[in-house]
Amino acid sequence: MGSHEVAGEHQVAHHFKSALDEFEACKQAMWIFLVTEVLFFSGLFVAYTVLRVFEPEMVKAAHHFLDWRLGALNTVFLITSSLTMAFAVSASQRGDNKRVVRQLIYTLILACGFCVVKIYEYSHKFHDKLLPGAHFGNTELTANKAGLFFSVYFVMTGIHALHVVIGMGVILWVILRARKNEFSPNYFTPVEITGLYWHFVDLVWIYLFPLLYLVG
Repeated sequence: MGSHEVAGEHQVAHHFKSALDEFEACKQAMWIFLVTEVLFFSGLFVAYTVLRVFEPEMVKAAHHFLDWRLGALNTVFLITSSLTMAFAVSASQRGDNKRVVRQLIYTLILACGFCVVKIYEYSHKFHDKLLPGAHFGNTELTANKAGLFFSVYFVMTGIHALHVVIGMGVILWVILRARKNEFSPNYFTPVEITGLYWHFVDLVWIYLFPLLYLVG
């Protein structure tokens, strides 16, 4: 169950019959949202697939200009952050708000690490003129239409990074609520819903990393 009516704790919204109805509605809404996110990212994966089918040699040559070690480091950051998020959800279900705060802070630190690596990676792409479309100007990569690969790269990784930043904002909001001891074994909905979103963001990267950095 995600919530219940107790003075000083979370109060069930008036339009729900019970705490369980409120919890299930919130969880179902998040799953519906994640389905729309899957459809959104699917379009980007289709664009990558089309590019790879019609320009396989170019994609193979261009992907060597991505640093797989940085991609692997970010993979470690996000996988570990999924673990700390799972610990936070578990702690919230036990009403251990101090542990919720601690685990979510760990998650934020790992997310910050991901963003720092991504900024470092992007800065090198700009320096080497490995840019999307007509802005491509790297002289080492001579493959025809290489700018298309980096168009797909920046769009896919950039939108994913935006989702990470949004998730960080939500995690910060949950931390502030946990510090007020708002979560208990009877009410942990925000933590669990945030966890679902964060695991999805991590899962998307699990697909992006091998497709962009490893498959050649």
